[in-house]
Amino acid sequence: MEQRISLVTLGVTDLARARTFYERLGWRGQEVEETVFFQAGGLALVLWGRDKLAADAGVDDPGGGFGGFTLAQNVRSRAEVDALLAAAGAAGAKVTRPARETFYGGYAGCFADPDGHVWEIAWNPGLPLAADGTVTVPDFGAPD
Repeated sequence: MEQRISLVTLGVTDLARARTFYERLGWRGQEVEETVFFQAGGLALVLWGRDKLAADAGVDDPGGGFGGFTLAQNVRSRAEVDALLAAAGAAGAKVTRPARETFYGGYAGCFADPDGHVWEIAWNPGLPLAADGTVTVPDFGAPD
């Protein structure tokens, strides 16, 4: 298996509400067959009905709550962290952790979208962004 991710699909309970939320953050999506696709750098973020996603994956859906993972967007400054958390709140997100200094020397905060998917917005001096917004994991010198 190649070491990459092509799509991240979020199960949502109200597709129109979820699409509107992300569009309020400035994202632009395309809806095809009750599925919304957003180009997100080198991968796609997809919104699809939570019930359909669970059925397609062959799993039971206990419904709502924290799914055991977060999505993250690294940004170029502390000020951008604050601005994005404010924009997310204004678009209908719940800020779950206000921005603060981190243990790794950065600055980050978190919000949950209307379906409870948690996003971290972070400025991390150890993971600088390229001009196109990509992150390259540095060689930490850790044994393989």
